[in-house]
Amino acid sequence: MPSDVSLLPRAGVEPLATNAADYPLVVIVGPTASGKSALGIEVALRFGGEIVNCDSVQVYRGFDIGAGKVAPESRQGVPHHLLDIVEPDEVFTAGDFRREASRALDSVRERGRLPILVGGTGLYLRALLLGLFDGPRRSEELRARLKSLTARHGGERLHRLLWRLDPTAAGRIHARDTQKTIRAVEVCLVARRPMSAMLGNGRTGLPGFRFHKIGLDPDRAALCDRINRRVEFMVESGWLEEVRALAVRPDASKLKPLGALGYRQLAAALRGEISLDEAVRATQAVTRQYAKRQMTWFRREPGIMWFAGFGDDPEIQGRALEWLRAGGPAAGNSAGEKAVLVG
Repeated sequence: MPSDVSLLPRAGVEPLATNAADYPLVVIVGPTASGKSALGIEVALRFGGEIVNCDSVQVYRGFDIGAGKVAPESRQGVPHHLLDIVEPDEVFTAGDFRREASRALDSVRERGRLPILVGGTGLYLRALLLGLFDGPRRSEELRARLKSLTARHGGERLHRLLWRLDPTAAGRIHARDTQKTIRAVEVCLVARRPMSAMLGNGRTGLPGFRFHKIGLDPDRAALCDRINRRVEFMVESGWLEEVRALAVRPDASKLKPLGALGYRQLAAALRGEISLDEAVRATQAVTRQYAKRQMTWFRREPGIMWFAGFGDDPEIQGRALEWLRAGGPAAGNSAGEKAVLVG
């Protein structure tokens, strides 16, 4: 692609100057229900962009209402990538996301369009932008054995095994963090070398892109109210029926996304373990807690330009668009600086 090109896919779309070696990538993050998708669509319409999903549940087919997918009729013609790409019974890791997202971003760039990464899964974002260590692929057989060991003897025994295999990794991973402990032991056994030594080799980031990171930071009380109302609206829109269709599958016990926020609570209601009202209240509570954890995660992400409001607020949209027109990071905070709050 020649240097100093502009993203002009059709008449009426504003240009966003770029060059071949430093292509713009807009990243929109924030807590659940903060309006990330609405802002992403507005940016795409204004600058001729395409959206790449960065949500760990939206990649699965059949998980629509509870995952907060934008319905096709509401996408306003904006192409969306990495939605419905995985069957519910398939394993999809952060490494898988990095591979698929990289392909999608390259495809958008080849068409001279603006890639817009939208989502709230911090691990996926970090895997894509910063890279992952070059470890061995998952061994489902070994993982099953390690999980069985943990079920019989507790996580402490598995952690002691990690101490023998890789004391450095064991010192960094809490004994009660079973998921990370299993992965660390798996890496050590499959690679036949300590995971900490492999981590020392460094990671490969995402070359060829200039990141324009936008963060949404709405008022906490307003966000909690919106989360509560959103959960109620999802249930009214057929979320329970969506969960029922998934729960009756013969392989329902193996569907990892059925353990996601809300799906787990509604499945319990379907089994008669709790009432639907209790499931709704529990979903609202855990979603509010999740939103808080998301903000804690994203606050550690460097180079984000924060906007104090919701992404579907025309005023916030206007400010974000002006920031992008002015050059993104060159017009505000750059990578590594303290986040700037615009309100």
